[in-house]
Amino acid sequence: MKSKVPIYFLLFALTALFLGMFFGVTASFQYLLPEFLKDQIPFSKLRPFHVTSVISWIILCATGSIYFFLTYTEKFKLFSPLLAKLHFTLFLLTGAAIYFSFLFDYTEGREYFAFTPVLIVPILVGWLLFGVNYFKILYKNIKNWPVYYWMWGTGIVFMCYHLMEAHFWIFDFFRLNFIKDFTVQWKSTGSFTGSWNMLVYGISIYLMSKIKKNSKVASSKIAFFFYFLGLTNLMFGWAHHTYLLPTQPWIRFVAYAISMTEWIVLASIIYNWKRSVLRIEKENHPMAYRFLLSTDLWIFLNIILALLFSIPAINFFTHGTHITVAHSMGTTIGINTTILFSALFFIAHQLNPKLKTDRKWVKRGFFSFNISLLFFWISLLIAGGKRSYWMYVSKERLFSEMQDSLIPYYISFFIFGIAIFISLVIVAFPIFKAFLQKIKP
Repeated sequence: MKSKVPIYFLLFALTALFLGMFFGVTASFQYLLPEFLKDQIPFSKLRPFHVTSVISWIILCATGSIYFFLTYTEKFKLFSPLLAKLHFTLFLLTGAAIYFSFLFDYTEGREYFAFTPVLIVPILVGWLLFGVNYFKILYKNIKNWPVYYWMWGTGIVFMCYHLMEAHFWIFDFFRLNFIKDFTVQWKSTGSFTGSWNMLVYGISIYLMSKIKKNSKVASSKIAFFFYFLGLTNLMFGWAHHTYLLPTQPWIRFVAYAISMTEWIVLASIIYNWKRSVLRIEKENHPMAYRFLLSTDLWIFLNIILALLFSIPAINFFTHGTHITVAHSMGTTIGINTTILFSALFFIAHQLNPKLKTDRKWVKRGFFSFNISLLFFWISLLIAGGKRSYWMYVSKERLFSEMQDSLIPYYISFFIFGIAIFISLVIVAFPIFKAFLQKIKP
């Protein structure tokens, strides 16, 4: 009997997604009414709840998808089902502990890891357990790895390192030197993002090869070129976050060059794949196919934005504004989430081939999601642009007056945030149904 651990991970991931969206919508409402729930759960508390939940969605869904592909699709035996169960249990209990950490103000951590630092220990142990299972499975069963196996393995290894690196600040050698501290902090969080991108982008290439039933997608020269480019981006692309710090100029130049490239290659892979997919293959996985096409659109939009604010002169004006938020939302929702929902629909179809995942209301939810996200993204860009203009060009008005002028855009991204939430609930319904049927005793 196959392990149910992959399904548990995916259900856990969807729960984290919708909790994260709930916290995000509530936080955006506090932009409009700052006194709303201020005494019970102020914005300073809601933000770490939101950020941690959304990051957990990406990581848990990627982890569960990889476990599923290895054991259900590829039909490999887990090296140790016990380690997989322990991995899930550790992440589940640690997730609950992180929420309690936020709730009771044990938030002495940094940026994406605002929780009490001791909780990084069970998270690291979980990644080590995942790595043992992953590499033991592939070592026994695969000789010539397709590119997605390399990407997943690289993501796991670098995830372990960068989670540790993100906590170097607890040592005086880093914490007592401002420039060193901030450089390492931004380097680690940037590379942490690159690590989960390795997992998620690997999933996208896996899905393309399986939907088309052609392994060349994952073994071509361009796919491996993308892998090595992504690896370089993971190690050096973070540096555009540190333009404002007095670091070595060559770091900025290398970061600028690298940040121009990664998504372009992925976009070209998806575009070439899209042209070659047969109609029958689209019909077998209609929603998985649609979400991958949606990924292509969001890659294109975020390439434009990333190209612009990776230029140091523009980065100076956009850093710390809603334009940065638009970029992070565009990547985590527009790229990572669309890839992961493609994986979820593919998995739901694997679990139940008779499941109807392309009903009219699911398609409407899909189109509503993309339209709402587009207007949400544009609202953030305009709000960021107006704030930057006030900060650097015209300071004639008071800060409170500038904030009041942004209220229409706050209303806009609040409304479209709710629309994204509802759309994804609609889209996720058949997935939940397939997963719950699978775990029934």
